[in-house]
Amino acid sequence: MGAPHSLSHSLVLVAGKVTDSVTSGFLPAAARLAAGRGLAVALLTDRPDEHAEVFDGPITGCDVTDYREIVARGEPAALFSNSDFLQAPTALAAAYLGLPGKDWRAATRTKNKALMRRHLAALDPVFSADADRVPRDAPYPLVLKPREGVASEDVFLVHDAAELAARREEVRARRPDALVAEEYLPGDLHTLETLGDGHTIHVLGSFRTRLSPPPHFIEERLEWAPPPPEAGQVLAQLEALGVGLGACHTEFVVHEGRARLIEVNYRLIGDHCDFLMADLLGVPLFDLVLGVHLGERLPADLRADLPGPAGEGRHAVADVVLADRPGVLTAAPGAVELADGAVRLSYRPQRPVGERVALTRTNRDYLGTIRAIGPSRAEVESAVARFRAAHAWTIA
Repeated sequence: MGAPHSLSHSLVLVAGKVTDSVTSGFLPAAARLAAGRGLAVALLTDRPDEHAEVFDGPITGCDVTDYREIVARGEPAALFSNSDFLQAPTALAAAYLGLPGKDWRAATRTKNKALMRRHLAALDPVFSADADRVPRDAPYPLVLKPREGVASEDVFLVHDAAELAARREEVRARRPDALVAEEYLPGDLHTLETLGDGHTIHVLGSFRTRLSPPPHFIEERLEWAPPPPEAGQVLAQLEALGVGLGACHTEFVVHEGRARLIEVNYRLIGDHCDFLMADLLGVPLFDLVLGVHLGERLPADLRADLPGPAGEGRHAVADVVLADRPGVLTAAPGAVELADGAVRLSYRPQRPVGERVALTRTNRDYLGTIRAIGPSRAEVESAVARFRAAHAWTIA
């Protein structure tokens, strides 16, 4: 790791692994914001060598999972992280330094699924138990998942105690993380994308999500849609959790008029849907997210009904290209942006050609994401189909 040095007078991004969201979204936005404020932009990470390959600015290495290591680096003008795992330490460091930031308690309880369920028990009771201590009368089927996991990794639907035990041992062979078993919540899966400045929470929009068949839960496609009528219930639960400042990506199901939270990711939506949303909304989304961490208020005209949803002349999808077998990716398209009639289409690879792919039955199997925005569902779907037909993703 890099030697400690001061990050004073900098807009500091706290990062773990390299992601397109940080490299192509937040770092360019940080440079734009810093330029007008007499600030520098710096990166604080436990993977400095990896980030140095894609960012030529100041990089400091340290254990970013420990807020004490972050505060030891100086007194920056702002601290921000888009990492699921780094929200709580970044929030704690911001609180210690007196900077705008998320409530560290909210960051902790949204990341820890057991704490989230316990905190919301009076508002929306959902059965949840330590996977090693599931009672005999548990309401099967259950969903086994890492307590603080991401990307649908090691998430399984189990139908009885024997299947739970078998899956639990299978997961434990791969990872030592704490596991929980939760009540399976039926219904249509949606997201709610919000952005708050500490005073007001704006609903940016919503996606409908298509999942793979059980027992796995791979997100195969996200389609822009108006927030369902039950979105108000989601906002009430987010308020109860303490979610306020910054971006938040919430996954929930709607069933028989009830909105039930699946998980709350207290950061901007990922897997290239952040870029899709920025293009669709027509706003500098990454700049706005960083701005609230500089203490700025959001524009008063940032309205929940922008842009018009499907049916009002705008339609958008994020269509995932998934690996269907393990092996080496020997052929795949590179990044591309093009116009197909009235449809704007972009493709971003998530695996480089030559990389070995291990089939995991999770979101880690993504090879790339096709993003398309157009005036109608039919035109968007046709453009996506033509792009898939014109390109090959080969695993040998």
